[in-house]
Amino acid sequence: MEDASHAIGGSYHGKKVGCCEYSDICVFSFHPVKIITSAEGGAALTNDQTLANTMAKLRSHGITGNSDEFNEPSHGVWYYQQQDLGFNYRMTDLHASLGIAQLTKVDAFVKRRNNLANTYDTLFADSIGITPLARSESSMSAYHLYVIRLENCTPDQHNFMVSALREKGVFAHVHYIPIYLQPYYQNLGFEAGYCAEAESYYYSAITLPLYPTLTLTQQEYIVSTTEALYLECTSSDES
Repeated sequence: MEDASHAIGGSYHGKKVGCCEYSDICVFSFHPVKIITSAEGGAALTNDQTLANTMAKLRSHGITGNSDEFNEPSHGVWYYQQQDLGFNYRMTDLHASLGIAQLTKVDAFVKRRNNLANTYDTLFADSIGITPLARSESSMSAYHLYVIRLENCTPDQHNFMVSALREKGVFAHVHYIPIYLQPYYQNLGFEAGYCAEAESYYYSAITLPLYPTLTLTQQEYIVSTTEALYLECTSSDES
């Protein structure tokens, strides 16, 4: 199963994410903060008709109205069968309508996000100690997030940067906390240090605002503010 919750509209080696070349099922999220939204919910894609039929059945209590799947003759036009113990995972018609409308815009949204990411990359090109995440030549990112990393950043400096950016009107965030640092997994015995590089990333990564209506003036402010705050926190550390 391929988790592509952030990647709708992206591509890898010239093929769209979601084509299931490397998976049996590919999952997209339509949460409100994602590239497109149905207000909540998502989609599971597959090229396997048997899996498609099974998922369609399980999302609706394990029920089918397809007479070809019945194990006895139909009782009438109203007849259906519950053949599995399924769930109530149906998206509402209202949410689906919104999602369908959004799907028509996904390519334009992704193009806009790539243009904004290119602008960020250009604005950060001469920054010292601030590095945007590297791009892959073999893929086109959907740019759900725009992430920078800070060099030689301590947890305290990281906290200062995110908090100070928010105080300056820039809603910085961190994606994501290593999952094994969460209480549930720590109760299973996982401890800090389990994945050193994941923790290094966590304490140095900052997500900056990225949305289709972001303007060049706003991006210039975000970059200049980030650079100034980084210089402030690293200068105080050296002194």
